[in-house]
Amino acid sequence: MPGFGDASASLVIVGLAPAAHGANRTGRMFTGDRSGDFLFAAVQRAGLASQAESRNRDDGLALRGIYVTAACRCAPPENRPTPIELETCQSWLRAELALLQRARVYLALGSTGYQAVVSLSRVASGLAKREYAATVCPPRFSHGVVAQLPDPRGSPGGCTKAWLYASYHVSQQNTQTGRLTESMFDRVLLDASRAAGILRPRAETT
Repeated sequence: MPGFGDASASLVIVGLAPAAHGANRTGRMFTGDRSGDFLFAAVQRAGLASQAESRNRDDGLALRGIYVTAACRCAPPENRPTPIELETCQSWLRAELALLQRARVYLALGSTGYQAVVSLSRVASGLAKREYAATVCPPRFSHGVVAQLPDPRGSPGGCTKAWLYASYHVSQQNTQTGRLTESMFDRVLLDASRAAGILRPRAETT
């Protein structure tokens, strides 16, 4: 399952995997399920989507400045991809990100998406795992965490940097239990969008 969105996006949202009864059924990421309803309603509130719903591939949804993808490309049993599945899909994610020439900010939904971006960043940096951990020191995943990393798309000498923002996943398991609320997600999405330059920075207060 490929990602979709604005080909000139500067913000990339990285989820877990296609949902069996959502993207796997409709053929588009975060489309046709409650996770997508939550996600695109937030993107529309931010003024970055043409509509708040994502029902099918031909529903007219258009994103501005945002591209949506996932760490795993096939629907895994119980939405729990194995390490081998994630490793196999890593090359697809890397190739997809390489096409997004303006990408500079990543918003990871859940720890799996977060680790996928960190892993690509380490590979792109050319550093060994221990050296990367010691010099880059990416923080552990938690909602609202922000990290600056070597660009996951790769760059000469790993000198280009990217920003990684993290949110709890927009799954029903989180949204229906109150672990992730609209206001919590809106805050992270708006901060990431401003860092990506697709929304104006908040006015300074005196």
